[in-house]
Amino acid sequence: MPLLARIAEDIRSIRERDPAARSSWEVLTCYPGLHAVWGHRVSHWLWSHGLKWLGRFNSNLARWITGIEIHPGAQIGRRLFIDHGYGVVIGETAVIGNDVTIYQGVTLGGTSLEKGAKRHPTLGNGVVVGGGAKVLGGFTVGDDARIGSNAVVVKAVPAGATAVGIPARIISDADSHAAHGFDAYGITRDMPDPVANAIRDLLQRIAEQDQRLAELGAALQRSGIVVPGTEPKPMPLPEFCRESGR
Repeated sequence: MPLLARIAEDIRSIRERDPAARSSWEVLTCYPGLHAVWGHRVSHWLWSHGLKWLGRFNSNLARWITGIEIHPGAQIGRRLFIDHGYGVVIGETAVIGNDVTIYQGVTLGGTSLEKGAKRHPTLGNGVVVGGGAKVLGGFTVGDDARIGSNAVVVKAVPAGATAVGIPARIISDADSHAAHGFDAYGITRDMPDPVANAIRDLLQRIAEQDQRLAELGAALQRSGIVVPGTEPKPMPLPEFCRESGR
């Protein structure tokens, strides 16, 4: 793809995903995430052609200028948008697909010291990684997955799912993505709360056990055996469980 066409594609993709971008000139001159991606392309070319030190030196210059650290060995697809970007770290063996969005403070890090191994994550096409999230390890985050802000992900995320929490829990949410498209910061409009859902399930199970106990007490009472304390007692759901929805 010609250089000018690639530059125009990068700028256009940012304008499509950032409502704060008022013009192409503003994106070209004022978006450090864009500058970091362009700097990485130079660093990666140097790295891939055996100029390892020069690639590292160029990536270090880009880090000073943008506040975004991308190892020259990382493989990055087309139309990567690093929004705000300060504090982003992308490791040596990370692989990033097309149309990925990464927010500030994200780390694509490794958990192994083994040289030559795949230590950093692979992000599929269309992935969104929310601010402050840490994706650690040589696993894959599937296409169109979402990583919620400040999540710590240490295992694979299926395509179309959302990972939230510390350590991250997986939420199947592909239908919501299809309906609403891009989700800023990896947060879908109708994202369920997995903790609230678990508490609601537990309370529902307790209510079912109470009902069965009441039925048993009634059966005994009909047989002439009175067992106190078997009357059913209402157990209303906490407000946060009712709001979570599922």
